Amino acid sequence: MSHKPGFLNLSLKQIIRKDHSILDVARIRLLYYGLWLAFIAVIALMITFGAQGSNLSLYMAQGASLILLALFKYLTWRADWRRIAHVLLILITVANLANVYVVLQTVNLVTLQLILIIVLFSFYMLGQSFGLFYSLVNIIPVLAFMVLEYHSGYIINFKPEKVDDSVTIIAVLANFILIIFIHSHFYGAFLKNIRQLKQTSEKQSQLNAQMESAINKAEKSSQAKSEFLSTMSHEIRTPLNAVIGMSNLLMMNNPRHDQKENLEILKFSASNLLAIVNDVLDFNKIESGKLEFENIRFNLAELLHNICGSQNIKANEKGLNFHLQIDESLKHRTIIGDPTRLTQVIFNLVSNAIKFTDKGNIWVKAACIEDRHNTITISFSIKDTGIGIKKENLANIFQPFAQESMTITRQYGGTGLGLAIVKQLLELQGVNMYVDTKVNVGSEFSFNMQFPVPTDQEVKKPVVQQIQAKQQVEPAPVPTAEQSAGVLSEIKVLIAEDNPVNVMLMKKLLSKWDITPTFAENGARAVELVQYGNFDIILMDLQMPVMNGFDASKEIRKLPDSRKSNVPIVALTASALVDIREQIFSAGMNDYISKPFKPEDLRDKMLELTTVA
Repeated sequence: MSHKPGFLNLSLKQIIRKDHSILDVARIRLLYYGLWLAFIAVIALMITFGAQGSNLSLYMAQGASLILLALFKYLTWRADWRRIAHVLLILITVANLANVYVVLQTVNLVTLQLILIIVLFSFYMLGQSFGLFYSLVNIIPVLAFMVLEYHSGYIINFKPEKVDDSVTIIAVLANFILIIFIHSHFYGAFLKNIRQLKQTSEKQSQLNAQMESAINKAEKSSQAKSEFLSTMSHEIRTPLNAVIGMSNLLMMNNPRHDQKENLEILKFSASNLLAIVNDVLDFNKIESGKLEFENIRFNLAELLHNICGSQNIKANEKGLNFHLQIDESLKHRTIIGDPTRLTQVIFNLVSNAIKFTDKGNIWVKAACIEDRHNTITISFSIKDTGIGIKKENLANIFQPFAQESMTITRQYGGTGLGLAIVKQLLELQGVNMYVDTKVNVGSEFSFNMQFPVPTDQEVKKPVVQQIQAKQQVEPAPVPTAEQSAGVLSEIKVLIAEDNPVNVMLMKKLLSKWDITPTFAENGARAVELVQYGNFDIILMDLQMPVMNGFDASKEIRKLPDSRKSNVPIVALTASALVDIREQIFSAGMNDYISKPFKPEDLRDKMLELTTVA
């Protein structure tokens, strides 16, 4: 807290504060020493006027000395330099014009000096506007007096005083001293200000360099973190692929009831571990700012049924009632958006609702709140009868790696990333999340999202027309898993994979579909096998010795035989780099499947890409 000087203060140090600029300090110092110089000059003039018997001039000098002392005292008490500057300028202006028009009735060197003092002092102390004002207030009347005196002479009914040469000498000397003092004082202040600006500029340049270095380090650190997470993802997901894959294979062998129970526990635990890894990786993608949203067509009702299918099972296992409510107007509606990210948002919210609800109900609702020609606004709501959230903890639940309390973390587990990911995914799309919650009653998370709708959608036909159309053209039946496997048994598959556990897993999995694949232990061997053999599809691992999957795919695409160079290539990757999708397609691959994968996903992808199917 700044110290305020008392009324009896006479020290300059007491009235200069740390928040004063260099220019303000110069103004205060100028007034402090300038008032003393002016006071000494006035005292000298008073002595001279008294000796000469110039009463009017003596009275004016005495009044000026008292005003100078009062202003000095006010300066050392309040340090209000602006007000003091105005008072001084008014005082000098009145004195100067009084001398010209009344006391001396002439314009002499002293008059011109006073005008110069006013110009310098007003500009330096008060800036351009007041500088012009006080300069013109003095210059114009003096010029008018000179013009009047030149044309007709100036005569008023008042005898001007005669000033002795000694008075003129003292006044001229004092004025010159004041002019030099004002100019030199502010010249020094300006030089100091320029030096300080130069030092500040140099410091700013150093800070900018340090900031640039820090940004580069942060970018490298972020890149290193992304690469580390990608590597760790690959190292974790590769064994997880084997664990989940083998669990799926064993489940397909009609195990005994006790074996099936153990396999379900094993698969459940591996899936939970995979979900944690995926949460960390998704959060890293969002933080890096490299997350991109797709704009593709999808059926909302179908998507919600797919999301809630597995969640319904989890809710039933806990004895909860699960309700999915979708507006009739949305059930046959195609919208445009990113179904993957919407799935992630709703899946996380529903998973949380089930996790934190021990009894009661879970509601998932999708309602149309606005339907226009080319856009539709849908309200999503996930409500539960769970433990609820304290109002003071609402802000914490959306923070990464945080939950409402340590007790919640210990009791329910989780990384604390789910809601952080949900919030950021919605905010990146310009959508706000709303929370209505009450402790021991439940919570409701809701948000409104606008989707474009394709303007070329088919208008739903009346029921009669649908029946007539169905009678004319029956849709092709969807093949069963056994029928799909029969088709797959006819294709020749090359698998580029260096991990022996994954090789064994793929052998066992493809044997279920009567496929005997050919294996290549690295990318170079895969290119060689394609050159001398014929394959219908290639399943390509990305990280392999000798030659990786990217380079191998590029080499295959360069082969002169069009049948070999155009063979479908599906990447099998455990990587989590944010730009892995772009890298895969840039290398000429047709599609990719992330490890661990579901057998049916691989089967469907192979059926989709092979010409035999």
